[in-house]
Amino acid sequence: MQWSDAIGKQHDRYADTPRIVSLVPSLTELLVDLGLAEQLVGRTGFCIHPRQAVRRLPKLGGTKGFALDKLRALAPTHVLVNIDENRREEVEALQAFVPHVIVTHPLAVRDNLALYELLAGIFGGNAEVETRATALAADFEREWRALSAQTDTLPRQRVLYLIWQQPWLSVARDTYISRMLAAAGWDSLPIESALRYPEVDLAALARQADWLLLSSEPYPFREQHLRQLAEQLPTTRATLINGEMVSWYGSRAIRGLAYLRELRARLPQVPRT
Repeated sequence: MQWSDAIGKQHDRYADTPRIVSLVPSLTELLVDLGLAEQLVGRTGFCIHPRQAVRRLPKLGGTKGFALDKLRALAPTHVLVNIDENRREEVEALQAFVPHVIVTHPLAVRDNLALYELLAGIFGGNAEVETRATALAADFEREWRALSAQTDTLPRQRVLYLIWQQPWLSVARDTYISRMLAAAGWDSLPIESALRYPEVDLAALARQADWLLLSSEPYPFREQHLRQLAEQLPTTRATLINGEMVSWYGSRAIRGLAYLRELRARLPQVPRT
């Protein structure tokens, strides 16, 4: 049996002990949760969860601009990458010496189920991996049902999810982040965008939004930024939001669904008039 990655490349189940480099923080965490921590041999500096499991792994730089020679020296059998998070030319350079490059690109929230299946299929020579993948899928479905049930009872709201300032950057509706928010009944602004992470007119979109959501990553918005926005836009409602819970897929998505359900329930539900 074979499993297809995000670019349609077919992967067989790996019969030997793999040597895995993950260049995607979400996937590093997922690999550990699948029981593959001992097979990981390298990571990026942004792969920080779970700390005790990844701290022993050599850092190869960022998701972009990673140290190619250092990665080569690790002699990986597999490297995990993502279309959004890694540069195409750098991923193509890996093809020259890495036997198996696995490309991921979850966009819909439920794409996480296919991601669990993909990695469990490739690395499932150990029965524990498949057992853990099945458990993750069940946990995901439980949290998905709970969030969906809540969302059906609440009015939909418009939100401006901010990931950067100077300039102000948001997310387009075709991103994973936006689709996570939509699952909680939050429709992101702008409605249309040619860019996935567009620069926005803060004042103009704030007038349309029921909430401004200030993410903890990649820009680390804090309480001081809420105070500044309250002075700048006194009629706008704003709150901090944990960016990892919204943007990290894989096993973190399960906690992310529960987090969004709790956050949505905690905030006022009346849409802005």
